[in-house]
Amino acid sequence: MKVGYLGPKATFTELAVKKVFQGYEHEPYQTIPASMDAIVDKEVELAVVPIENALEGSVNITLDYLTQEVQIPIIGEITLPIKQHLMVHPDNQEKWQDVSKVYSHSHAIAQCHKFLHNHLKGVPFQSVSSTAAAALMVMEHPDLKIAAIANELAAQEYGLSIVKRNVHDFDYNHTRFVVLSKKELDFQAISGSTHYKTTLMVTLPSDRAGALHQVLSAFAWRKLNLSKIESRPMKTGIGNYFFIIDLEMKVDEVLIPGAIAEIEALGCGVTLLGSYPSVMVSLD
Repeated sequence: MKVGYLGPKATFTELAVKKVFQGYEHEPYQTIPASMDAIVDKEVELAVVPIENALEGSVNITLDYLTQEVQIPIIGEITLPIKQHLMVHPDNQEKWQDVSKVYSHSHAIAQCHKFLHNHLKGVPFQSVSSTAAAALMVMEHPDLKIAAIANELAAQEYGLSIVKRNVHDFDYNHTRFVVLSKKELDFQAISGSTHYKTTLMVTLPSDRAGALHQVLSAFAWRKLNLSKIESRPMKTGIGNYFFIIDLEMKVDEVLIPGAIAEIEALGCGVTLLGSYPSVMVSLD
């Protein structure tokens, strides 16, 4: 089987893939949408893409593409600790403070704001498609005094020197990745996880006051624990939103189906995006 992921090689997404999908073929793609499209185009059987970071919140392109462009079930979730390092080309290691620009993914730059402000104040930064793409850029341009923020695997893959380790602003820095597939694969057997989650997409009727309160009540009186609720624009006009809701349990035969039926009776639309095992892995 082949697993697609946000590339190039040595992204945090590849780290997550390597931790869980050992023995599978791994195929990098340049963007998150391209990783999902690879399933639709039958280039891969699974795709792993980032969906949320503990410091910077949701990855909107993942949520929007998954809910509005493609219909691919979520079959699993991987949570990975994130450690960001500042790295330069070995030729520029001695005078790394003189870098003229710092490259990384926009989330990684935001995660390291305090470090950049305190140690590289005034140095401009530029967002690229991934942390690994930033490392690749530094490797390909040894003549430029530029730096990348990326992980240790990227430094090894592209032959860069880490000049400052753990430059993220907060110690608890984790990213959630979703595993997508149209095939009925047993992610529980692959990951060994026994913890399950369920993700729903809910749209509200436009002319019903208090609809969101009633939706939440359908979960509350059944004592269904929600770990997350987030609104996203429907892109049909200002004020039009849908909601992504995560529940801390697997779809059962009574409680969640009953909640969905009650919500639909209110005139809401409900889509099951997935009921799946969730696993946390380490960098060790």
